[in-house]
Amino acid sequence: MSGSRRSASAASWGSRRSGSISHSLRQQAGADDPFGRAASRQGHEDDEENLRWAALEKLPTYDRMRRAVLSNHAGVDGADGAAHELQGLVDINQLASGEAGRALLERVFQDDSERFLRRLRDRVDRVGIELPAIEVRYQGLSVEVDAFVGSRALPTLWNSATNFLQGLVGRLASSNKRTINILQNVNGIIKPSRMTLLLGPPSSGKSTFMRALTGKLDKALKVSGSITYCGHTFEEFYPERTSAYVSQYDLHNAEMTVRETLDFSRRCLGVGARYDMLAELAVREREAGIKPDPEIDAYMKATAVQGQESNIVTDLTLKVLGLDICADMPIGDEMIRGVSGGQRKRVTTGEMLTGPARALFMDEISTGLDSSSTFQIVKYIRQLVHVMNETVMISLLQPPPETYNLFDDIILLSEGYVVYHGPRENILEFFESAGFRCPERKGIADFLQEVTSKKDQQQYWYLDQEQYRHVPVPEFAERFKSFHVGQQMLKELQIPFDKSKTHPAALTTNKYGQSSWESFKTVMSREKLLMKRNSFIYIFKVAQLVILGLIAMTVFLRTKMPHGQFSDSTKFFGALTFSLMTVLFNGFAELQFTIKMLPTFYKQRDFLFFPPWTIGLVNIISKVPVSLVESIVWVVLTYYVMGFAPAAGRFFRMLLAFFATHQMAMGLFRFLGAVLKSMVVANTLGMFVILLIFLFGGIVIPRGDVRPWWIWAYWASPMMYSQNAISVNEFLSSRWANPNNNTSIDAPTVGEAILKAKGLFTRESGFWVSIGAIVGFIILFNILYLLALTYLSCE
Repeated sequence: MSGSRRSASAASWGSRRSGSISHSLRQQAGADDPFGRAASRQGHEDDEENLRWAALEKLPTYDRMRRAVLSNHAGVDGADGAAHELQGLVDINQLASGEAGRALLERVFQDDSERFLRRLRDRVDRVGIELPAIEVRYQGLSVEVDAFVGSRALPTLWNSATNFLQGLVGRLASSNKRTINILQNVNGIIKPSRMTLLLGPPSSGKSTFMRALTGKLDKALKVSGSITYCGHTFEEFYPERTSAYVSQYDLHNAEMTVRETLDFSRRCLGVGARYDMLAELAVREREAGIKPDPEIDAYMKATAVQGQESNIVTDLTLKVLGLDICADMPIGDEMIRGVSGGQRKRVTTGEMLTGPARALFMDEISTGLDSSSTFQIVKYIRQLVHVMNETVMISLLQPPPETYNLFDDIILLSEGYVVYHGPRENILEFFESAGFRCPERKGIADFLQEVTSKKDQQQYWYLDQEQYRHVPVPEFAERFKSFHVGQQMLKELQIPFDKSKTHPAALTTNKYGQSSWESFKTVMSREKLLMKRNSFIYIFKVAQLVILGLIAMTVFLRTKMPHGQFSDSTKFFGALTFSLMTVLFNGFAELQFTIKMLPTFYKQRDFLFFPPWTIGLVNIISKVPVSLVESIVWVVLTYYVMGFAPAAGRFFRMLLAFFATHQMAMGLFRFLGAVLKSMVVANTLGMFVILLIFLFGGIVIPRGDVRPWWIWAYWASPMMYSQNAISVNEFLSSRWANPNNNTSIDAPTVGEAILKAKGLFTRESGFWVSIGAIVGFIILFNILYLLALTYLSCE
């Protein structure tokens, strides 16, 4: 391998040197033949390029996939802005991202997306490779739900409590619910290479229909019928990865920029079959002696690189969606100023476009966009469908005429029925056969959404010789079955799809786009970024500890803290308890952090961006340094000033106890946030849990005074073990080893007498038993947190 590289390099350098000599001779000969010199230079450049291709062909397949031939490719050095040229064999890892990648994209894209896609398709067609295509069929699809209606459905406290209690009973709940039909026995075929527009008035079931086709329906819904991709049911592959569903809700991390958001989704979704297709493409071109377009070859190899923080795929998505002007702006939310609502909607669309899915289902992507932006986005998706054989269905509420005309097929959904599903050219013919005609100056999309409405239908009746009568939606659906388009579709549905014709790369059988380790690294890099963007919060928490520490040091000042006698223990217990409460409450911020990230997490989890445990484990690990720093700050500030046992061993054991307590508190509040999901409920129940922990923690009531029927709560309180650890560490030190003069307490030393009076452990081993129990609570709460993230839903 190295010999071939050296020979190629030598040949390249030799050709450059001979070219320089011949060029000098031509200069000496005179300048009266400019056209001849130009032809010579062109031939010289062709020879150099042929030598580079020959050098590339000699490389092994793995290295050949990571090198590209580019001549006269100008890039920009991001550090100083100086221009440089990437000539010869270029490393794809360097070309896939950064300024060099953007320069390559400008060369291949040239503001003409259709020509760009045609160049990609032409390369594939030249060697006879077939692109994956997905046909989606749905037969007898019905979706219904049992739900409360009327005043009983209002989210009041009384209704919530009543519904919950009836749900526990079981059968009583069903008698008070009504079955609502969302989709009613719908049938159809969504074909590749055809753009499908889903139209329908609000509450017609469009979102449910799309979620059903992508396998993302809520488990509470009752579904019947069949949905197949290329004849395969959902049990045979992962529909969440084979198709991409663009939700109408914009859920993103507000602190991340547009580019960072798209880069994260691209890394999580992976490259799919791009690398395998490119490897096959290279083999066939080599066998056929075909030299590909160098720029297209470099671009396709760059898109197949996996694991990079930034990639040319992200740059392309930003460009086609018009997000390149705000690529480095934060997404923003109600507290952080960021991009506009229309730009945020395009980010939601771009998240799915960065992945390898070849079936796209887009729900209301025009919300917040002007008609021009909507037209440009739909136009690019149309080109993607027609050139690259993709399958796309887009739901739009009121598309303008120019956007409507970009679609090939129309699905009209109303009241859960498919009123029409077929070519755009035949839909007006269908309604005219039923007696309704679209006026000349009326938008067809508006007409279609109004003609099924009882209130608006009469104005479109055009049969003057017949009296108008209201045609209900079920009758339209039955008429469509006898219409020639509907009959043709039913005939096609009767012929099963030939599974043998399914492209091997069409359906995704891998659950995630990356390995578990790569997913962990991707999520960890995002968590580091978010912690950096939220650094003010962590700095404020440390500053808060410093202020509280300064106050505590003046209250429990060492010169006012005598020790060695039984009566001296009160102030020390007060100082220890205050320190314990401070450390515990400092972990309360995890409750807000967890609840804030849940909506985005649920979306990405359900779209199979990463295994749920990765983000839970990342949250746990990334907060360990934070917990350690906060514990060190508190102990270093207060330990010696308050006058605790001066031995170094006691100091570090106190630090260990507070660090373990802080980790336990963070695990507890993370778990509560993942289970309760609402800030109001979490704050209320969170404080309730803290009060219970304190009540049975041995601080308010000593162990000897706890009633027998509540003693289990005492032993189950994590605070009890923290109190034992820090108390044993202090009162079993040498300065509390004076003989006990208190005859009412049977203990040899003052320290043991103090601990025994409080119902605490009286041996040094009690410290390590307590630390072990706290570690057990840390593990328990974090496991419960991971289980909550894995199995609980957003409802």
